Amino acid sequence: MTVKTKFDIRPLSDGFGIEVLGLDLREPLSAQDFEILRRAWFENAVMVIRDQDLPPADQVAFSRRFGDLQIHVLAQFQLPDHPEVLLLSNEKRADGTAVGFEDAGRYWHSDLSYMDHPSLGTMLYAVRIPPAGGDTLFVDMYRAFESLPPATKARIEGRHAFHSYVRNYVRNESKPGIRPQLTDEQKARLPDVRHPIVRTNEDTGRRALYINPGFTFRIDSVEEAESDALLAELFAHCLKPELLYTHAWKPRDYLCWDNRGTMHHATLYDPKYIRHMHRTTIKGPSPV
Repeated sequence: MTVKTKFDIRPLSDGFGIEVLGLDLREPLSAQDFEILRRAWFENAVMVIRDQDLPPADQVAFSRRFGDLQIHVLAQFQLPDHPEVLLLSNEKRADGTAVGFEDAGRYWHSDLSYMDHPSLGTMLYAVRIPPAGGDTLFVDMYRAFESLPPATKARIEGRHAFHSYVRNYVRNESKPGIRPQLTDEQKARLPDVRHPIVRTNEDTGRRALYINPGFTFRIDSVEEAESDALLAELFAHCLKPELLYTHAWKPRDYLCWDNRGTMHHATLYDPKYIRHMHRTTIKGPSPV
């Protein structure tokens, strides 16, 4: 039996992802419709809800329906009155200071994989976008794992790797000096963590590679040279074109991705244009 909803769900690409049309997140969403949306998102990893006019309070409320929200360590870029919202922006104040985190995510990563309880999902609302550039690239980490050679799967089965935000913080700058320095207090809140290389999505049961070049730096209980070589091999495999999806932003897109089965990369754009985004992140369980 077909279940009627107030919105349409369509494939986003030939690879993976969905787009949702006809849904206004400012309006009440029934428990049934929410569960349909939730299940569709987790089954497809990337979901964009088109044409939203979303105040921060409504974004926080909708995001919180999926779980507790996380507060980013860069407190200076939190939205006043809504610390759950991180501003990703190249906009400047009158005194020349940064409104938001301009250099966020311009490298392959999975949000907050450097935490004991990484982000389950991320929701990013396009307040202002440039006319070109600033796309977001995604890798389907489920298919990345499924398409590995059997011998490689055997090498990583049951193994863990270390993740760090601090270790590669400066290396991940898109241009030198653009990132704010981390304070000693911020660094102290970000110790290295250890997660399985292959994790299971608690909602779907699917298994995905859970490593990324931005934060994963070492495989546990393996010599450094072997660890570096294996990680390089896995990263190269993940970036095969057939595993990628490029999201070209449209005004008022509300883009959601499941960090348990994707990694992503923000691309550059002409800095004479403003790119201003509101981001919320949903706390997830410790990976297994």
